[in-house]
Amino acid sequence: MYISEELIDRFIKEDVPYIDLTTLALGINGQRGRIQFFSRESAVACGMEEVIKILNRLNIDVTKTCSSGSIIEKDQIFLEGEGNSEDLHMAWKVSQNILEYSSGIATKTKKLVEKVSRVNPNVQVTATRKVIPGTKELSVKAVIAGGGFPHRLGLSETILIFKQHLNFLGGVEGLIKILKNVKTRACEKKIIAEVENLNQAVQLCKNGIDGIQFDKISWNELKSHVHILRDIDPSITILAAGGINESNIVEYAKTGVDAIVTSSMYYAGPIDIGCRIVPI
Repeated sequence: MYISEELIDRFIKEDVPYIDLTTLALGINGQRGRIQFFSRESAVACGMEEVIKILNRLNIDVTKTCSSGSIIEKDQIFLEGEGNSEDLHMAWKVSQNILEYSSGIATKTKKLVEKVSRVNPNVQVTATRKVIPGTKELSVKAVIAGGGFPHRLGLSETILIFKQHLNFLGGVEGLIKILKNVKTRACEKKIIAEVENLNQAVQLCKNGIDGIQFDKISWNELKSHVHILRDIDPSITILAAGGINESNIVEYAKTGVDAIVTSSMYYAGPIDIGCRIVPI
């Protein structure tokens, strides 16, 4: 995944607006040292490439590393570098934060993917765009590192019709009237609509919609809904969204949908990443 140098500089500048006052006041700048990152628990590592860029930007030589998506074990030193003490201390906390939060999302995503794969490996676990503003690059990368996939990266990417859009069209009936024209205008894109009940889904399915996203439909209802829609159009794409997390994702995977849309991985706790900085 592409991460701009501008973003790397912003990460550093946010934590070090001018100088590391503590290191300067203690008079320990200019000494050579080593920085090591290790995990206090087994996890999926993520944010590695971004942290390596931060270390390089601060003139730290990376001597040991792994790639995002790698499994790191408890107490394993997975990232190491050498440089001047003031640079090591400037790199410390921003790097640790990126590793902890990114690895947390990646690890949670992997757990969700594994739960689904054991039931139906053909169901894709996808992540919503409900990320904290300013963190999209790291969040999307973490989802991918954990084996998931982004559902929708932004408004410019896909055509996903919500109730809020239908309010301006006269409801589902209004959408059906213009659906053929919409498909002509966006002939390279799938047209997907979110629905609240089976009746809306059937109407749209019979009139050529490419995909249906069921929102907040219980998994036991959804299973029968999927069978009904597949009888009408075997090729239709069906998504399940709304309130899906690690406690119920297996049941949703059994319904026969093509993908599960969830935000739950973004609420993962950070992985406990330790850091030590020592003189050499």
